Amino acid sequence: MYPHVARLGAAGLAAALLAPPALAQQGVPLSNNGAQPSHSELSQLKDELAQQRALVNRLLLEVQAQREQLQRMGTPADGVLLSQQRGMGGSMSGQAPVAEPPVLPPAVTGVPAPLPPQQRPDQPGVPAPAPAQPAAPAQAQNTRQQPNRPPEVAPIGDQPGVLTAPGTYVLEPSMQYGYSSSNRVALVGYTVIPALLIGLVDVREIKRNTFTTAITGRTGISNRMEVEVKVPYVYRSDATVSREIFTGTAVERVFDTTGKGMGDVEVAGRYQLNNGGADKGYYIAGLRYKSRTGRDPFEVVTDCDRRCIGENVTGTGLPLDLPTGSGFHSLQATLTWLYPSDPAVFFGNLSYVHNFKRDDVTRLVRNGEREPLGSLQPGAVLGFNFGMGLALNDKASLSLGYDHSTIGRMRQNGATSIGSVRTQLGTLLLGYSYRLSPKRSLNIAVGAGVTRDTPDVTLTLRLPMTF
Repeated sequence: MYPHVARLGAAGLAAALLAPPALAQQGVPLSNNGAQPSHSELSQLKDELAQQRALVNRLLLEVQAQREQLQRMGTPADGVLLSQQRGMGGSMSGQAPVAEPPVLPPAVTGVPAPLPPQQRPDQPGVPAPAPAQPAAPAQAQNTRQQPNRPPEVAPIGDQPGVLTAPGTYVLEPSMQYGYSSSNRVALVGYTVIPALLIGLVDVREIKRNTFTTAITGRTGISNRMEVEVKVPYVYRSDATVSREIFTGTAVERVFDTTGKGMGDVEVAGRYQLNNGGADKGYYIAGLRYKSRTGRDPFEVVTDCDRRCIGENVTGTGLPLDLPTGSGFHSLQATLTWLYPSDPAVFFGNLSYVHNFKRDDVTRLVRNGEREPLGSLQPGAVLGFNFGMGLALNDKASLSLGYDHSTIGRMRQNGATSIGSVRTQLGTLLLGYSYRLSPKRSLNIAVGAGVTRDTPDVTLTLRLPMTF
């Protein structure tokens, strides 16, 4: 309607629109013939002035909205939005997909949109000024109040990186399979010369299969905090090929045993410490408590007649039924770090597990006998992992990483237990994630053990569902 308006600044446009009434007050004729304008001409000029003022108000609001948009584009928050629009493979934590960026106002093209003709109730036929529209700046202000969400990566561990949004619930069924095998050779006797042994040789080969199914529920308490509950069910089977020690037999024996039941229930909470961005890392602290709801190793019957240690030991010393829990309460503290670097996301995690001591522990052996063990406290576990997540497309992502844990020695009655050593567990991890729908995703993780005490292979399948 007024194409020259787009070429004027806000101040110049306001001065130009306000000039006619200022000249009229000084007595300058405004009509074409040099005479004073009539009443109808003054009314028409006032109406045009009202429309132009409304246009200026709208232009000012559009300029303010564009400034807010430019500020958001220059802050780290838009780096997060960009990273979340990549193929992060769905949210483990149930975060809803990020909405598309708002469309710029029509004034960005240089030509203002025409005002809609609205009738004034007091003067029929005269358009009313356009109302103010402060919705865009208010929306931008609400967006800035939200903390930046870290980018999502294909999960390869038990600690998800992205927190659940408040009011959102996530139900995550999962299944994990682990296989491990180990060989042990024990020489009981003495050697006269090298390679000549006088005594007994105890050779054992152990093959273990573990299936763990679990239901995990998460929900967001606030924009920075979430809580989680995990209920596992465990099935285990062990096959031990050995020659019984102290018997002198040359016949190998296969000892098969299984166990199934509920595992140790876990409760966890996580909190985002900072408001990171495209060039800043995200730090998420977590605390996890593990209970003793599973069947612990001291409740199953051990294959010994009276005692498994000391004198007059008979039997294999192996459990007749496998436990499904650890038998100890534990508390784990974690700190997760994520750093987005287009097109990859680097991540790392530090963890510390404290196992609480148990007093007056006894072990159940054959014939209902109880063997006293005193007070037991497993060693603390110090772990770390690091890796990189890479988006393949808008639905799929891939993660590579390494996880390492150091397990301290067991303490019995205040002293280090006999035969207890520090254990190192190292695992190479590969994870893949695919977004099935805005509220469903499929996550697969494979772990390969690189140390002797680590399970040879672990395979984990997760299917998080958002409600």
